Amino acid sequence: MIRHLIALIMGLVLGAMAASALLFYNPLAAQNPLSPLSVSDQEIISLGYSAVAEDAIVFTNDGESRVRPYPVGVQQLWEAPIRRTNVLVTVLSDSRNNPAGIGIKYMSDSEQTRIINGEALVDSAWHIVLPARGSLFVSESENYWNFLRQIVVPAYWNSGDSWKGTWHGNTTAGPGSLGTARVTGGYGKFAGLESVAVESISARAYSVAAGPVAMEGRLTIEIAARGESQAAELMVE
Repeated sequence: MIRHLIALIMGLVLGAMAASALLFYNPLAAQNPLSPLSVSDQEIISLGYSAVAEDAIVFTNDGESRVRPYPVGVQQLWEAPIRRTNVLVTVLSDSRNNPAGIGIKYMSDSEQTRIINGEALVDSAWHIVLPARGSLFVSESENYWNFLRQIVVPAYWNSGDSWKGTWHGNTTAGPGSLGTARVTGGYGKFAGLESVAVESISARAYSVAAGPVAMEGRLTIEIAARGESQAAELMVE
């Protein structure tokens, strides 16, 4: 009887391990494709920022997540409707690393997440203000599956509870059918703009205890000629 019970437990453990391995190494999981804006002939704005909370002007969440709110004493998002939301307020830099404006990013866990399909989705929205130029709104769905699989999980496996290396990948997964974010102009030179964008991150260090230690994000925004239709690229699946 005990022998059969041990065999059953071992079978369940091995089955769980096999299922986890299949999920982790799923060949059908979404990969980070080449950015569709890399071949665009339109004007491109490239805006970089630090993805480390302590480098931000303000970063806040529910106060119980791995990445702690910054600065100390900032209002935390503990109310039920926004408990799974992060807010980042940061300086955005141009391609020469000069300050270009301010960005406010809202990030919430998506109900569309399907880990079995390699989709760890986050619904994000940017409000970007570029002085003397105008403002932009960026709406996107981001997929962090490859980031979790190649950085976060290895950090947990590492005896030092950390990951170091070089990793770069696109996070934008929609709502555009080509995996692009939707861009809407606010005021100034961007008034009436409808275009697309792609966000990416470059990581060099990650800590299990503190989250990103050395990581930068970049928004690549296509500035279409005024009046030019972007309907084909903004089609939502």
